[in-house]
Amino acid sequence: MARVKRGLMRHKRHKKLLSKAKGYWGRKKNVFKHANEQVMKSGQYAFRDRRAKKRDFRRLWITRINAACGQCGVKYSQLIYGLNSKGISVNRKMLSELAIADMDAFKKLVETATK
Repeated sequence: MARVKRGLMRHKRHKKLLSKAKGYWGRKKNVFKHANEQVMKSGQYAFRDRRAKKRDFRRLWITRINAACGQCGVKYSQLIYGLNSKGISVNRKMLSELAIADMDAFKKLVETATK
């Protein structure tokens, strides 16, 4: 049976992982052991933060809507309650965009919800 040398595949695997570690600081970018640890940790951070991003944006939208509600003289909770009770289904992202881009439409929506 022929002898199998594994250097080629090891080099390929290492090269692939080190390319993922480009831009890291210190040994994390060019020493396989350190790079491997950091790439795994970076993957954990990415997984976690893809979920945290959704929470962060929802908080931002609510803050924007609340600020716009303040200009209209109504509380955020009153607006959301009014929209739900009237059966108007507009998500917070779109409410936020209305508050930024088209304040007149937002004010009409507030009036409709608080009547």
